[in-house]
Amino acid sequence: MFPDLTRDDVFRIETRRLWLRWPTARDAESVARLAGDPAVARMTARIPSPMPMHAAEDFVLRARAGNASGDGLIMALCRRASPGQAIGIVGIEPRPEASTPHLGYWLGQPYWGEGLMSEAAGAMVEAFFAYAGGRELASSAMLDNPASRRVLEKSGLVPEGEERFFSLARNAVAAAQAFRLDRAGWLAGRRHAEGLPR
Repeated sequence: MFPDLTRDDVFRIETRRLWLRWPTARDAESVARLAGDPAVARMTARIPSPMPMHAAEDFVLRARAGNASGDGLIMALCRRASPGQAIGIVGIEPRPEASTPHLGYWLGQPYWGEGLMSEAAGAMVEAFFAYAGGRELASSAMLDNPASRRVLEKSGLVPEGEERFFSLARNAVAAAQAFRLDRAGWLAGRRHAEGLPR
């Protein structure tokens, strides 16, 4: 899915305030602490709360393997002033149950409300369509998480119905808003951002 350019662990994406880089072993502690926070984990499908250190270490190893193979691209979010300190994760990877790659993300609670995830998710969407030649991208946001829905809308994804899945942190079936963006929609959004007719 992703090209050779992204398959080396020196690859990074820079935004105005962030570095998106491959996760490293030293990020496991931040992943366990920040992602395992109940307020963060309950807004996701696959993160348990609390998150054991071994689960965070396994996540880092799987992310690096997927990045190296090009099957997906999972990046640690770091403020540009502190590139060694992961504050969240954003990634695009295949899902076994779906034919469309999925954009997933989380951000540590101390960093909420600053627009950092919108910045990171927008950069990943751009990388998917520009570098990887992506055709279509899917994502979802819990119905009780309006901030996450705004992140997806700012990134150009369009709501398209609801879906249900089992949430590990909630230990229950949860409802989410499904989102999708195809290449034509992404190109139209780029033309609009550049002031060109759609």
